[in-house]
Amino acid sequence: MGNTVTCCVSPDASPKLSRGAGAAGPERRLDAYDAAAGDAVPAAAEPKEADSAGGEGPHLQHISDREFPDDLAMESNPSDHPRASTIFLSKSQTDVREKRKSNHINHLSPGQLTKKYSSCSTIFIDDSTVSQPNLRSTIKCVTLAIYYHIKNRDSDRSLDIFDEKSHPLTRDDVPDDYFKHDPDHKHIYRFVRTLFSAAQLTAECAIVTLVYLERLLTYAEIDICPSNWKRIVLGAILLASKVWDDQAVWNVDYCQILKDITVEDMNEMERHFLELLQFNINVPASVYAKYYFDLRSLADDNNLSFLLEPLSKERAQKLEAISRLCEDKYKDLSKAAMRRSFSADNLVGIRRSNAILS
Repeated sequence: MGNTVTCCVSPDASPKLSRGAGAAGPERRLDAYDAAAGDAVPAAAEPKEADSAGGEGPHLQHISDREFPDDLAMESNPSDHPRASTIFLSKSQTDVREKRKSNHINHLSPGQLTKKYSSCSTIFIDDSTVSQPNLRSTIKCVTLAIYYHIKNRDSDRSLDIFDEKSHPLTRDDVPDDYFKHDPDHKHIYRFVRTLFSAAQLTAECAIVTLVYLERLLTYAEIDICPSNWKRIVLGAILLASKVWDDQAVWNVDYCQILKDITVEDMNEMERHFLELLQFNINVPASVYAKYYFDLRSLADDNNLSFLLEPLSKERAQKLEAISRLCEDKYKDLSKAAMRRSFSADNLVGIRRSNAILS
């Protein structure tokens, strides 16, 4: 969590080099991260009543028990609720409609003629799935979503902690008109790609980064703009890597990637990021899946094609084996759920009619 005593003063590299060892589930990671975040909860967020019996400290309220204000309802926040539409997809629709209108007027091909389509003899499939996304394609989609956030922002609301003029990432002089020029997609992609490559982050971490970014914009009521986009993206990546990865990158490691930034600056930015998120770092599986598929829709709308290749016999057998494994797993869960729900003593079983596929 950026604590100076525990992980930021060591000049050595973090234990991320051996990524495969000691893998743990997401529940343990989130619980451990919540416990670490609880140490940094300000006094204003602590309940007024303290349990003094037995010498115990004050009882911290769990994030799921907190009440959200009416203007920040869970159903309207895409980073918390799976039914709410993602912000980046809605912001991109204006440009997509304009591009389609321009192509129609100028009689230009939308670029779909070069796309490969499956036939009776050949099935084309990419190597990106919701559980194992393709790293390069995912980073391209996430940076495109950030690009649309900046380009179609409502205003230039920001906070000093994210301002690049007040907290520069490099020793180079920041130009006076730095807040006037929107970065292009390639510039954003190179910045994010450098961080992910140097820190050896995964594609799933990129999706969680986008979730935290939109959650910050919603909770803090700010906009991502030319003056703050680098520090907001850096803070989201820093947080996502610590929540998602078993072997998280330490703050001092980012100081080795970005040579001119200090550990104290990283710690301060991380603390502010967590406070603005109200320490809500939970990402439900349904929200993660929604962001993944919306990123695929964004790629489709902008002709960012995933690498397609014919389905081979070996891969078809592998997919079939995975499908059978999942089918057996859910069949056992279904049977267990049925046994628990029986309330009649003489109820023998439930007959199920075969599904008819047409």
